Amino acid sequence: MTVADVNRQGAAPRTESARQRRAARGRARMTPAMRLLQLGLTVAVLAAWEVLVRVHVIDEFFFPRPSEIFSTMWLWISSGYVFPHLWVTIQESLLAFIVGAAAGLLLGFALARIGFLERLFQPFLQMFNALPRVVLAPIFLLWFGLGIWSKVAFGFTLVFFIVFFNTLEGVKSVDRVLIDNARMLGATERQLLRHVFIPSALTWIFSSLHISVGFAITGAVVGEYLGASAGVGYAIAQAQGVFDTKGVFAGMFILMIVVLIVDLAVNRIEHRLLRWRPTQSA
Repeated sequence: MTVADVNRQGAAPRTESARQRRAARGRARMTPAMRLLQLGLTVAVLAAWEVLVRVHVIDEFFFPRPSEIFSTMWLWISSGYVFPHLWVTIQESLLAFIVGAAAGLLLGFALARIGFLERLFQPFLQMFNALPRVVLAPIFLLWFGLGIWSKVAFGFTLVFFIVFFNTLEGVKSVDRVLIDNARMLGATERQLLRHVFIPSALTWIFSSLHISVGFAITGAVVGEYLGASAGVGYAIAQAQGVFDTKGVFAGMFILMIVVLIVDLAVNRIEHRLLRWRPTQSA
């Protein structure tokens, strides 16, 4: 008997059939009807915004018409203006996400399995987590300059704590009976990590990764906004400097589209890695 049999040893008999599980997973997935509803809601909000600006209920200076924002977006895209800035922001966000998530995962697993280290570092981690991140941005600019590394460092501070605390809680919440069963079967610490802790904590980890994607981009953009020579945050700051609200909203919309695409990619990876998990549905 292997460690992979632990779940079958400690779990109650399954009462639902394979067909029922497939049906539950199908209900959990995003259906075409729901996609249409989401698209319809987006169109309705943009249409209402457009109408309210045209009838002068909303001040056009502060809230330009969506048609003008999309026109500015198309101008930025067709002229190629946005691509160098977007590439810089994506590099910064990706590096911050990878380094922050890797550090959060490693430290989260280590502290969850070694109680002495958790008790030792807990007050320091809580203290640094409570520190407002914005105050760190000027320090990072002084340390690393206006290049990408000051934005990576700032994004790291946002991503790390989200992944770390979720990983720590995910590993600590593993069923004690499951761990004891695995040890009774002769599992080593490495086998426990591979067959018990990582699969059990994956839901917590992916939950943190969904949030961290947005925070990595936020860290990069805020860092660019405070001081940079390129990036979408820099482009937004330039538009703000000349009171070009259409440019500000165009940069915001482009960032939202990028975050949506990345989040969809994370969703696909999550579904592929968590196919083994039974869907809990009422």
